[in-house]
Amino acid sequence: MVLNAVIPIFALILLGFIVARRHILPPEATSHLNLYIVWLALPALMFQVVTTTPWDELYQPEFFLGAFLPMLILYFAYLLWQKKSVHRSDRSINCVTISYSNTGYMGLPLCGLIFGPESTTPVVLTMIMTICFLFAITLAISEFSLQEEPSVAKALKKTIATLLRNPLVIAPILGLVISILGISLPKPVQQFTSMLSASASPCALVCIGLFIGHTKNKKFHPELFTQLWLKLLALPALTAIFVFFIFTDMPLLYKQAAILLAALPTGTGPFMLAVLFKRESDLTSQTIFISTVISLATVSALVMMFGL
Repeated sequence: MVLNAVIPIFALILLGFIVARRHILPPEATSHLNLYIVWLALPALMFQVVTTTPWDELYQPEFFLGAFLPMLILYFAYLLWQKKSVHRSDRSINCVTISYSNTGYMGLPLCGLIFGPESTTPVVLTMIMTICFLFAITLAISEFSLQEEPSVAKALKKTIATLLRNPLVIAPILGLVISILGISLPKPVQQFTSMLSASASPCALVCIGLFIGHTKNKKFHPELFTQLWLKLLALPALTAIFVFFIFTDMPLLYKQAAILLAALPTGTGPFMLAVLFKRESDLTSQTIFISTVISLATVSALVMMFGL
């Protein structure tokens, strides 16, 4: 069951790796493909996820708090824990790496197989939490930390202006407005966003393969073990505490889905941000790849614990 969801991920990363090693695409292809994902495909995905889910289904405060607060706690705890010598933009990308699950590409089909169609709502809500909110926080921290203005007020003003021009911020806000107002989009618009958004995850996985294939340094990053431990063990454990002991007023399916989604390997989003801001992306790409490999065992064990 888990293997069926993981094999396509490996295949796309491997495809990018082979293309890079055979010099079919040059090293610059990684950044160019990433720009396409960040500026076109991913905003379309964010817009589609928010607009196609009715507002009354999105309003699940217990699940939202139970699943999102553990992400935020781990995010900011890791932000403070990392060495101050590491640039704040790199630290924020490292934080989203240990908080961001591969919900769309792996979580959606996996939860569908395990829990059935009733799991669609918690999966979509988790996608919104990770893609919209975690991205927004990381974008804000990275943009602000990269500003060279001596004045904090001017740097903050520039950061806000930059964020408001970023499609990763505009797309979910626009989608949320449309969802709240109950506006029905024309079918051609729905098909357009659907086609564009469908390319986001496959392109991102190929992009990771390209990056790994073009990278000469084959040593594991010294922070890799820390990130793997935080993502695959600490996040689902903290989520379990929140959904079973704090925010208890939700169906058992929602509780189990929240833990399972937290236990998934790191998604491709952090790698996109690392390339976008021209930050160090070795650690992010290694965490995505290795966490996907290990998740075959960890996610399978979790499903067995649920008795499913």
